[in-house]
Amino acid sequence: MKPKHTLPTACIALLFLLPALAGCLGQEQPPPPEPEAGLFDFEQPRPVNTWYHYPGTPSMPWAIDATNSAVVAAANITVNLTGDSTPFFANATYYGTGYDTFEPTIGITQSGAIFFTQWNGLGDGTHIIRSRDQGQTWEDVGPFGQLDEDSGQTPNSNDPYLYVDKFTGRLVKFDMHALAAMFVEFSDNDGDTWSTPYPVEGYYVTQDHQSIASMPHSNAVSGEVVYVYCINTGSPAAGPQCSRSLNGGLSWDVQRVGYPVGTPQCSGLHGHVAGGSDGAIYRGNPSCDGPAVYRSLDGGYTWSEHTITTEVGMQDGWHSHEVATAVDDAGNVYVTWIGDGRMPWYAYSRDQGETWSSPMMVAAPGVQETGFPTIFAGAEGRVVVGYIGEINDVETNATNSGWGGYMAIMTDAFAEWPLITSVAVNLPDDPLDITSNCGDVRCGGFGDFIDVEIDDEGRPWIALAHNTAGFEEAVIGTLMEGPALYGDLVYLTPLSAGGKPTLKMA
Repeated sequence: MKPKHTLPTACIALLFLLPALAGCLGQEQPPPPEPEAGLFDFEQPRPVNTWYHYPGTPSMPWAIDATNSAVVAAANITVNLTGDSTPFFANATYYGTGYDTFEPTIGITQSGAIFFTQWNGLGDGTHIIRSRDQGQTWEDVGPFGQLDEDSGQTPNSNDPYLYVDKFTGRLVKFDMHALAAMFVEFSDNDGDTWSTPYPVEGYYVTQDHQSIASMPHSNAVSGEVVYVYCINTGSPAAGPQCSRSLNGGLSWDVQRVGYPVGTPQCSGLHGHVAGGSDGAIYRGNPSCDGPAVYRSLDGGYTWSEHTITTEVGMQDGWHSHEVATAVDDAGNVYVTWIGDGRMPWYAYSRDQGETWSSPMMVAAPGVQETGFPTIFAGAEGRVVVGYIGEINDVETNATNSGWGGYMAIMTDAFAEWPLITSVAVNLPDDPLDITSNCGDVRCGGFGDFIDVEIDDEGRPWIALAHNTAGFEEAVIGTLMEGPALYGDLVYLTPLSAGGKPTLKMA
């Protein structure tokens, strides 16, 4: 539903004229309402799982409620809720898939089909599930079975990973076998058929946390894109290792270090890679000075190191390595990580990582602890940050306890004070997990990470797990209503409500 304030500038001007008119008539009139409060009056009540706020800063590391004029004034924020910063009514939900998951990743093709990883472990390997009706129903599209030694599905997967190449529309399945050998499989018809598994080069020692991405590049010798993957070695001394394919994934270079040669490294772990339309590719992980992004401009062959900030550190726990990266249509780079206070932080760069904005804390008001950061960008200046968060700890509060799946949405990311529309995709009485410290440990189907993506309509989708029934069901969260993150800044077509009744494995 659209807000009542279709012409906010004219309304505000009229409010300033009212006292003068009242004086001429000799009638006492109350003062006009604060303009920023009125802009959040929509045609329907604000949902309990939606918040409008400004980011925290290193000196004020808490959410600033945009609907409370006193809080905004105390923070000394100059309000500008026009243009790309106009508030949109937003409401979120999730849909169950009926399949289990572990370390969920998703991809959305140009047809609108949504793909989600279903982990089956030993013997059967990873399957991909597909929805062609915006998450309402799901089907298993394989790959199915081992045809022979050189074709068919990879029979064992320690880390399922799914990527949609947004430049070619190709669906990429990237499996790791026994923490050593890795294979890529492709589908160019929305998962109806799959290629044989192509082995990637590597030194076949214990490695983990693989991810893959693409970008258009002049180095490509077959097709228009270069594919790059990176893996964790688990060794700070060895650091992450990366490889590239110049021929569409059919063959791969020998793994090389994913950082500047000769630069000391303090982490062998890293976040997922992300490619830009300008030919740059990025990987987030800590430098020895703090959260950082590593960049390659030559198709993943050599890398440079770019520390984001020294003001906010990294969580000292499960996510101490996880700096998530995204690139928008214009080549701007965005990052998110869990800080040393267990809250999600965000920054952006408009010059390929050379310089960075001040870090911003983007958790919704009331959230006390977070984990599993992820990020995706759409049109220039539009970005969604995903994470799980907890408002009341299950050990200290028996009601409204547990973890929720959150999206922090910005439609004007480069504003001095970007307005954040935050949504939880589950309601307070329907937690996704009730582990007390889920944000700081591997818990249920979350594994090491979650995922978020934006479809071509501009609707954000977040891949999560519903763990409380013991089945770790794959669930996908989204906006039922809200702003589009691609194309014109308009309202998305409304979707139906989902939530707990859609779970199929409970």
